[in-house]
Amino acid sequence: MKILFICTHNRCRSILSEAITNHLSQGNLKAYSAGSQPVGEVHPLSIKYLQARGISTQGLKSQSWDEFESINPDVVVTVCDSAANESCPVWFGQCIKIHWGLPDPSKLEGTEDEIRNAFFAVMDTIEVRTKKILAVDFEHMNKADLKRTLISISEE
Repeated sequence: MKILFICTHNRCRSILSEAITNHLSQGNLKAYSAGSQPVGEVHPLSIKYLQARGISTQGLKSQSWDEFESINPDVVVTVCDSAANESCPVWFGQCIKIHWGLPDPSKLEGTEDEIRNAFFAVMDTIEVRTKKILAVDFEHMNKADLKRTLISISEE
């Protein structure tokens, strides 16, 4: 299954989701990330905290969702409320679309410990949801059942 994580700027939450999903799935899923208005760079703390957890950051980059039409993702996951409310490209029409609504730790002001803890909390949520997806026998599910299952995971 191919999952495309979308966030408006594609610099933090979608990047974290891509890296963590690919790390945990060991090839059983293929995750990508993109943005509707990418800023062109990954937030440095996204890289720092992924590396702190031993997750590869190789190949991560901020890029437009227009670059992913040819991969035909099975699932598109919006991770920020802004992206969830945007008009999506027509080619998303065949995908299952779900929303995770993750808080943005890169916008937090506070001590280094508070910021690190905010990043780790978001990363923990992504990890839990990814593990639940990996436990699903999605290859033997129809599209409607898969969508219901993915929505229930996002609401837990």
